[in-house]
Amino acid sequence: MKRETKVSAAVVKRLPKYYRYLGMIADKGIIRVSSQELSNITGLTASQIRQDLNHFGGFGQQGYGYNVEELRGEIEKIIGIDKNYDAIVLGIGNIGQAITQYSGFKDSGFNIVALFDKAPRMVGKKVSGLEIRKIDTLEEYLRNNSIQIAIMAVPANAAQNICDTLVEGGIMGIWNFAPVDLRLPDDIILENVHLDESLYTLTFYMNNKKDYPGSR
Repeated sequence: MKRETKVSAAVVKRLPKYYRYLGMIADKGIIRVSSQELSNITGLTASQIRQDLNHFGGFGQQGYGYNVEELRGEIEKIIGIDKNYDAIVLGIGNIGQAITQYSGFKDSGFNIVALFDKAPRMVGKKVSGLEIRKIDTLEEYLRNNSIQIAIMAVPANAAQNICDTLVEGGIMGIWNFAPVDLRLPDDIILENVHLDESLYTLTFYMNNKKDYPGSR
């Protein structure tokens, strides 16, 4: 089904949540679920869930609800995790190492295939069986390998130059943990994870509870 309208960022951010909860439901052996039952689990309204899914075709049957495995499979395709992606990690400090060692990424089709760092004390060491390469070899590596995703956990002052090398090397998407806003061509997908901003959001709501959206 071809969509005629653009999906909002809010809907996109809720899709992984639906996928996660449907997995939990499937693990319990539940075959079908209604939008109201999903509402009880997710904290979103049944109407919101139906509206979100209707962007992509709906998938449910009136009086039956949703087939759990089928809906989870459809959301998997919508998100794009029915495919495999090769990724590299740049900056193997605490964040970079935690990302590299997280087994959940591989289970979802994200294969971390190379690590890069600038510090001489890090180069040559291994994390999760991968040897850390010199950042100076990044351009050559990208020229010889087809990599879809770059995960950046580098200092802010190095981020843009590395980003430029990634773009020239054919990277399709960047998951950025560096505390800086990157300049990118429009055809490169960027997802920022600014940890301090997320923490500041938490403290704002702690001090302004009346503004808290409530639904998770």
